[in-house]
Amino acid sequence: MPKRVDHEERRTQIAEALIRVAGRRGLHAVGMRDVAAEAGVSLRLVQYYFETKEKLLFYGLQYLTDRFTARVGARLAAAGPDPGPRATVEALLLASLPTDEESRTFHLVYSTYSILSVTDEALAAQPFIDNPDAAENALAGLIEQARAAGLADPGIDARMEAISLLAMAATMGTSILVGQRNPESAIAVLHHQLDRIFATSEPAATRACPI
Repeated sequence: MPKRVDHEERRTQIAEALIRVAGRRGLHAVGMRDVAAEAGVSLRLVQYYFETKEKLLFYGLQYLTDRFTARVGARLAAAGPDPGPRATVEALLLASLPTDEESRTFHLVYSTYSILSVTDEALAAQPFIDNPDAAENALAGLIEQARAAGLADPGIDARMEAISLLAMAATMGTSILVGQRNPESAIAVLHHQLDRIFATSEPAATRACPI
């Protein structure tokens, strides 16, 4: 009896190959033939599942986003059953910093998607992600929650702080990639900003682990 093909598993295999090749060469230099070779499958099979490079890129972006969500979830699980607003914000921001091979690849490839969404007509015609403001909304909500509970500076603007933290994390991530600073330095800057926003009354045990 022929083996039943798990189509979602096959798509994941191809998406992971796309991410690996893009992490080494840059997304702009990746073709469907390169992805097929990396995945150990035929070009025809890649075309069967995705038809065009644009569709492969869309799927790869969603896969990358799902991987990031899982990475944040793992950090929150490690922080305990009730991590609190600060630890949750910290987990989201630290997950985006390129502190290991997986997060390095994530930052590099995701940044390339951002650039291509500006210059590539096919990508520009689609939403960059399903909800481009999801991270900003999540951080703003957490900071506002902390402010209301007396765990953050009562005079802060939660939305502005969320925007600033995300911009800072993105910039520091790039600075790590190019060797301007090391992960420990970037994390120290992140903690400095969080100390400014959040009151010290939140129990230290609720804070996420550094890396």
